[in-house]
Parts: sequence; C-alpha cells; structure tokens
Amino acid sequence: MTSTFPNISISTERLVLRPLDEDDVPALTEMMNDEQVAAWTDVPRPFTRAVAHTWITEYAPAQRTGGHGLDLAVTEFLTQRLVGIVQLGRTNWHIRSTELSYIIAPWARGEGYASEAALATAQWLFGDQKFERIELRTAAGNTASQQVAQKIGCISEGVLRNACIAHVRADDGTWSDLRTDFIVWSLLPEDLEGAAEQLADSSGFTSYSDWN
Repeated sequence: MTSTFPNISISTERLVLRPLDEDDVPALTEMMNDEQVAAWTDVPRPFTRAVAHTWITEYAPAQRTGGHGLDLAVTEFLTQRLVGIVQLGRTNWHIRSTELSYIIAPWARGEGYASEAALATAQWLFGDQKFERIELRTAAGNTASQQVAQKIGCISEGVLRNACIAHVRADDGTWSDLRTDFIVWSLLPEDLEGAAEQLADSSGFTSYSDWN
C-alpha cells in the first residue's frame, strides 16, 4: 500500500483544494503575516515572499513525496482566490493516522471555509486513502479553531498541558512566547455521519458554549 499522498485536488460546492503553486506567493505571504496567524502558529515572523516561495517549491513537495504530510491551497471555486491552507502532518502510514490543521486568510473569515475545507479533506482521507484516524490540536485560547473541530464531528480527547507555544504582540510591535495547553481532538470515519448535512444547514460555526 502507498506511503505517500497523491498530487490531487479536492472540490466542494464553494472551494477547490489544490497543490500550492508559485502564483500563490503574494497571497500566501499576506495571509501568513496576519496577526492571528502569527499568534497561533509558529510561522516565521515576518513571513517574507522568499519564505513563501521556499515553502511552495521545496518544503511542501518534500513533505508529500516523503510521505510526511500534504499542503493544500484552499481557493474559492468562482474567483480562484486563495482563502486558506489545509495541512496534513505527523502521518503514520502503519496505523493510517494523520494530523490536520487549517489556516483561513483574514479576508475570508466568517464564511465557514475552514469547516468546509476540513470536512472535505477528512472525507477524502477516510474514503480514498482509507485512513482510520485524524487528529487535531488546538491551542486552549483558539476558540475559532475549536469550533471548526466540533463542527466537523471531532471528539475532544483531552488536554496536553503546557504543550503549546502561542505568541503575544506587545504595544511596541515585539512578540513574546506564551505557554499554554493543547486540546486534542480526534475524528474517526464513523464520526462523519451527519456532519456534512449539519454543516450545509448552518453558517459553518457553532457557539463555544456547545464545545465538547
């Protein structure tokens, strides 16, 4: 059985998830320099066009061909505008498990794109790739990411205490590290039942008070 991800595209009603290409450099650079992205991820700060180019031409292809993960651009079907990325990592081909993460550009938030892209990726992993487990890790304070995990049917499994480094920007523009917890979520094939219908009937987010 294969131990690398194929070079594929995934389509939904509104989105196309496809491999990153060099035309994405400007939009990817702008997206990754957003303050929320800097706060909750470990992307370089500042995120330059050179970094974006290296990611697209070297890092992402190496991740895929090495069997470690997959990086997909999330684009609008009608406009072809880049609205985010979906990443797979920590892939274990023996147990058919991988970790999923997502970033949505500031100009595309509030549209339910993260839930739609994550759900489509999960359906592809469980269906075409025969995976048995998807894991998500969300920082304790990142409520938007937690809502996405819940919306696609993930189950909260527990907390990894002090396992995450978030970032806080001071008034003078400097960044400092803030240690916090990771919330671990899992998604199994049977968890997807009804998730697509629920997502289609809502705005793509649920309230934080309903989080498992």
